[in-house]
Amino acid sequence: MARIQSHRDLEVYQLAFDAAMRIFEITKGFPREERYSLTDQIRRSSRSVCANVAEAWRRRRYEGSFVYKLNDSEAEAAETQTWLEFAVRCDYLDAEAARSLYKVYDRILGKLVMMIRRPEKWVIGDRGTRGGGDKGTR
Repeated sequence: MARIQSHRDLEVYQLAFDAAMRIFEITKGFPREERYSLTDQIRRSSRSVCANVAEAWRRRRYEGSFVYKLNDSEAEAAETQTWLEFAVRCDYLDAEAARSLYKVYDRILGKLVMMIRRPEKWVIGDRGTRGGGDKGTR
């Protein structure tokens, strides 16, 4: 297992970043009238998943702060799934493409929940190990 040096080394971050970029590309085809609503919302929530993971990583000196930011990331991932559902219902997104992304977010959510349930594997200090973590989430 490679040592985790930054948030970019976390598999959950990499999955979320790639998914956000896929969403960015897909939403370029959304109708112009959705620019300031659905398009903006799904882009923001998908990007926020990664941003909150990055922030959580830098807050791992304090277990509560670490878990709080991971919870924010979890909420943003669920929000992104909701926007995907709207995009399908509005006929802006093919159901199969949405299903594929939805599954990626299910995987992201699973990894986030695992980190939230076992923060001691991630925090720095007496209770955690620096750059630790387990293979499934890195």
